[in-house]
Amino acid sequence: MVNRLLQFFNKETNGVHQAAYLLGFFALCSQVLALVRDRTLASHFGAGNTLDLYYSAFRIPDVLFATIGSIVSISVLIPFLIDSMSKGEEHARDFIDNVFSFFFAVMMVSSVVAFVTVPFFLKLLFPAFTRPDEFTTLVSLTRILLLSPIFLGFSNFLASITQIYKRFLLYALSPVIYNVGIIFGILCLYPHFGLLGLGWGVALGAFLHFSIQLPSIIRDGLAPRLKFPIKLSVIKRVVYTCVPRTITMSSNELTELFLISFASFLIPGSISVFNFSFNLQSVPFSIIGVSYASAAFPVLARLFSAGNHDEFLDHMVTSSRHIIFWSVPISVLFVVLRAQIVRVLLGAGQFNWNDTRLTAAALALFIVSLIAQNMMTLFVRSYYSRGKTTPPLLMNIGSAIFTVLISYYFVQVFQHNFFFQNFWESILKVSGISGTVVLMLPLGYCIGTIVNMIVHWIAFGYEYPAYSPRVLRVLFESISSALIMGYVTYVFLNIFDAVFGLDTVLGVFLQGFCSGVIGIVAGVAVLYFLKSRELVEIWQTLHKKIWRAKVLGPDAEVM
Repeated sequence: MVNRLLQFFNKETNGVHQAAYLLGFFALCSQVLALVRDRTLASHFGAGNTLDLYYSAFRIPDVLFATIGSIVSISVLIPFLIDSMSKGEEHARDFIDNVFSFFFAVMMVSSVVAFVTVPFFLKLLFPAFTRPDEFTTLVSLTRILLLSPIFLGFSNFLASITQIYKRFLLYALSPVIYNVGIIFGILCLYPHFGLLGLGWGVALGAFLHFSIQLPSIIRDGLAPRLKFPIKLSVIKRVVYTCVPRTITMSSNELTELFLISFASFLIPGSISVFNFSFNLQSVPFSIIGVSYASAAFPVLARLFSAGNHDEFLDHMVTSSRHIIFWSVPISVLFVVLRAQIVRVLLGAGQFNWNDTRLTAAALALFIVSLIAQNMMTLFVRSYYSRGKTTPPLLMNIGSAIFTVLISYYFVQVFQHNFFFQNFWESILKVSGISGTVVLMLPLGYCIGTIVNMIVHWIAFGYEYPAYSPRVLRVLFESISSALIMGYVTYVFLNIFDAVFGLDTVLGVFLQGFCSGVIGIVAGVAVLYFLKSRELVEIWQTLHKKIWRAKVLGPDAEVM
């Protein structure tokens, strides 16, 4: 029975859409649990000081994971593992042991340094938490969360091996189990250990993420072992490959770090609003952008290395068309239904109506950049597939600096310019509530991401002039159908306002769900009359056995 189940999930299919949809399914499962996690946090604490401390404690561990954990990311290690295994089992064993030993040493030293220096950096980044009890809790919670990058880094390392042996189900389930651990911490550990119990729940989830892959690794006799002295000749090639990629990833984490640091100077709950809205917009990002980029990456790498540049461009165009096809209408739906989405998913317990309005407004700003985030993921993978790490490195560093500066500028203008403040409060329907200045952070993030995507698009189009003309058609079709879909959805929201009782979660859900379904039908009808090529391809793909697709697990940046 177990063997049949493993074989069922290990069969390969060459279709990029099938692989992307299967990746999207597993991402959806993980994101559903992530939403349960966020709803549980929202209902227990609301958008207030407690969750501000909790989310702030993640920042240093997240940066540590993005920098050190990327050394053993899947897209870096798999080509080296394949090459080592082609030279024999002994050569593969030597490579695994050396990389593991190097990673273990670097991660342990970095974690110890971080553990000792945490108070200094937290005081520098979050001076707003000045009360002794708050700061002590923040330091202790951050130190507990330092276990997370250690376990997740080891999990990434093991995942590279399980991918080689096509045990894709194990890694696909890892994020699901990770969120189970966090939810366990909220429900079972917090009542006994307070806020630190939440940290132990995250550490438990990270440990489960890592340990689920151990049995198959041990059974194959490939469990990594510490080996000293380390062969620097082996490590040098890996480090040379991963350093530009690490800096690229770190720029994204550092951007979030500075934005959350800015939020800590605003009213209590600002960090929570930022994180809740960011997590909600990450759901379609993980399902669409990460899934398509992950599915396309091995195909792009193989085609480019074989010199098939025309087919390489064809796959980039195909992936881009489908990313745009999905991203635009989903962005519009999220903007129109933002209040319903936030109220249904987070609106319980201590999460009040003002929290809902602020989070919904922040979600609308974040989601405008969805297409840019998704396309960025694909463009970066296209550079990595060609062995080019410098262009995305420079563009992402520039984008990170621009995003931080423009966010800070918007905050200052919002606080000192009544017209600017009134304009955005009116547009986002948050007039009359406190703390609206936090919305300038997702606005800055949105603009920075869109500018970054445009720069990447222009750079890629310069190398492949035929790219843009082949992609812009679907952008026109998607925008046309999405605008009609959004209008129809908005109209029916007002109609169903008098049908469903909006004082209950069920009533809010039915209002949003029914309006959204009718809007989607209208959008699909427009695409049908426009003879959308993507609509036909999706219909054909859904008639295939997409569960047989080969799954490439996500990299460190989406953990």
